[in-house]
Amino acid sequence: MFGRFTAPMEVAEKRRELVLWIMVTVESLLFLCACCAEIPPRKVVWDGDCNPHIRLKRSEETVIIDNGLVEVTIENPSGHVMGIKYMGMDNVLECGNPNSNRGYTVYYYLFKFQTISSIAYIFLSSYWDIVWDDNAFDKMETKHVKVVAHTDDLVELSFTKKWHFTTDHGKAVPLNIDKRFVVQRGVPGLYMYGILERRHDFPEAQMYQLRIVFKLKEDKFGFMALSDTRQGIVPRGGDRDSSRSQTLAFKEAVLLTNPSNPQLKGEVDDKYQYSCENKDNKLHGWVSDDDAVGFWIITPSNEFRTGGPHKQDLTSHVGPIALSMFVSTHYTGIDIDVTYKKGEAWRKVFGPVLIYLNSASSDDDHRNTLWNDAKRQLSEEIERWPYNFTRSRDFPHAEERGEVCGQLLVRDRCLDEEPTQAQSAFVGLAAPGNAGSWQTEGKGYQFWAQTDNTGRFNIKNVRAGEYNLYAWVHGFIGDYKLDLNITIQPGNKINLGTLIYDPPRNGPTLWEIGIPDRTAAEFFVPEPHPAFVNTLCLDAADKFRQYGLWDRYSELYHHGDLVYTVGVSNYSRDWFFAHVPRNTGNGTNWSTTWQIKYNLQDVNEEGNYTLQLALAAASYAELQIRFNDREAVEPCFTTSRIGYDNAVARHGIHGLYRSYTIIIPGKRFHKGDNAIFLTQTRSHGSFDAVMYDYIRLEAPAG
Repeated sequence: MFGRFTAPMEVAEKRRELVLWIMVTVESLLFLCACCAEIPPRKVVWDGDCNPHIRLKRSEETVIIDNGLVEVTIENPSGHVMGIKYMGMDNVLECGNPNSNRGYTVYYYLFKFQTISSIAYIFLSSYWDIVWDDNAFDKMETKHVKVVAHTDDLVELSFTKKWHFTTDHGKAVPLNIDKRFVVQRGVPGLYMYGILERRHDFPEAQMYQLRIVFKLKEDKFGFMALSDTRQGIVPRGGDRDSSRSQTLAFKEAVLLTNPSNPQLKGEVDDKYQYSCENKDNKLHGWVSDDDAVGFWIITPSNEFRTGGPHKQDLTSHVGPIALSMFVSTHYTGIDIDVTYKKGEAWRKVFGPVLIYLNSASSDDDHRNTLWNDAKRQLSEEIERWPYNFTRSRDFPHAEERGEVCGQLLVRDRCLDEEPTQAQSAFVGLAAPGNAGSWQTEGKGYQFWAQTDNTGRFNIKNVRAGEYNLYAWVHGFIGDYKLDLNITIQPGNKINLGTLIYDPPRNGPTLWEIGIPDRTAAEFFVPEPHPAFVNTLCLDAADKFRQYGLWDRYSELYHHGDLVYTVGVSNYSRDWFFAHVPRNTGNGTNWSTTWQIKYNLQDVNEEGNYTLQLALAAASYAELQIRFNDREAVEPCFTTSRIGYDNAVARHGIHGLYRSYTIIIPGKRFHKGDNAIFLTQTRSHGSFDAVMYDYIRLEAPAG
């Protein structure tokens, strides 16, 4: 009898186990739902047929593109990148933070049911933003999404918003916005570009900054790479809090006093120490050492950036943050043109840039492996430029662009009767303007090339439009501009023949200080104070990026201002890189006067001498020049108030270039000993300063 009831008892026991399992499961699901309480259930809609190469999935909240190498999640319809999953990762439950979070930081809760050691992954948040009137931030949220293309080879999405006066005036930047995202088969990354438009009836606006921001996972990415020499572990974002750091002369610069990584204690962190010139800002990013994964921003062309090849801008900084900068007033100040008037129609494409991900085996050299692979990918992207896969009509492909070539010679008759070849000169096409105006041109496209050893240049892939041709030549002061408007039409090639640049020159050289290269790099850059070092800037070429170098002037010249004796002094040792005020130590600054001593064996009192002065930077400065009379009430020359580039505080070795040709009557000179007094009169702050590029005294023409 007993055996007859065994099976029902086993069934009952199994039922109890099943009920218990269901209860645990329900409780777990309720807990998970609580985590996601503010996220509505997703209704998934597949776009078209299932594509074996690139899958596109749309829901009410997101659009997801998956090419098997990366999975990109974009918020619908704002166009913010919510996540990038690298190399795929199964069995992941994702909960994003609510849309009301205006910090635009996206949190992910990961529940892994299996570990696959060969899989690396990354989550991040990313958005476009713009700074406009009265320093207002606009995250450039869009309202509509459209699938522009979905083929075996790529997916391109368009996120758009039209500006309307009745709903957007005073609330949103007056722009029509079209943000594009492209994922290609076989490419572990995401291409991004934007088409921005102002109609003629839009209100006046100033647009100071335009960029794409990427916030990476802080617990993953701690190694920053900007160049072959500027690489290293950097602080976490929280290390800049007051409990872990001390703010220095300005909010961007902090001294790490209690960082999460003890090895960084005593170092300085400042985002401007990681700046780079446009011409060199092609690749930068981050490495996750735990996963041996790299995240890189690749910019194969500078045609859409403003200010020309030498404008400096931000790259990456602690957070970890990676930036793709398109427009800014950094290192130029308000001298760059960022004002758009009512009635001024404008349309421009920014990008594409490539967000590239790579991985390596977790060995001791994975950082170099990832960096070198990213450089290889950069070379490939440069070869592919201009891209032929973009679907916007506003981005012309190679056959829709033009080309300009020629040869540039320099004619300086005091050096050589015959013109010489302009070697390694920068030659470019930019919006019509005055000589040198490309430095402050902030709205159009620019196209630049360097000459070869014979002065020949070839500017390729130029968009259709009207341009002026500009140039500057290493070793010669001034700016060249061809007195001719150049109209580029699709497919045409223009040969300008031989062009001759006559640099400023009135007479033979009596003496010179520096090298005409538009920077102060050849002058004396002191060692940083041992208490204020950033190890990413230890290379000799980057020493000028160290914090607090401006204060070293007052330490080195505590008995009096700089005196330079021609024929005795050496500018690389005896000419300080920046003409700054004197720090008196009690919270005040004094203006400073530098002196150049020289000897003239003969003086032509009837003739005119010429002082050629080239400045590499100026910030809230006024430079007054006196000859042989330091106490003269009126200077022989003044620049008046010039400059907003703030290059000293932002660890630059140059800002905007300026040159002056100063005529001095011979009667101001003496036979024998002479002196020139250079007074930087303004001292309201430590950073009121100029940087010199080159100074030359010329005798009267023979």
